[in-house]
Amino acid sequence: MRTPDGRFFSTGLPSGFPDLSGFRWIDGKAFYIEVKNATGKPREDQIRFHHMLTSHNIIHGIARSVDDARMIVEGALIGYGFDDYEGGIA
Repeated sequence: MRTPDGRFFSTGLPSGFPDLSGFRWIDGKAFYIEVKNATGKPREDQIRFHHMLTSHNIIHGIARSVDDARMIVEGALIGYGFDDYEGGIA
């Protein structure tokens, strides 16, 4: 992405970092949501990030709707929606 003056914009976040992140006050846990449309697939860097989050038991998943996002956060789900893509990287 470029800024209006033509420079590249960088968030400074690592490659594959999910679209949304937040904090659950009820238990002090962080959560991460990768937003996709009905047919969207995670990139390889997003799958690698998913593996890192899973290895640390961090709440995260792919949300294709508001209901999905709420289910991931409220249910403290780890890796929701990534099952179909586990073979995506070595």
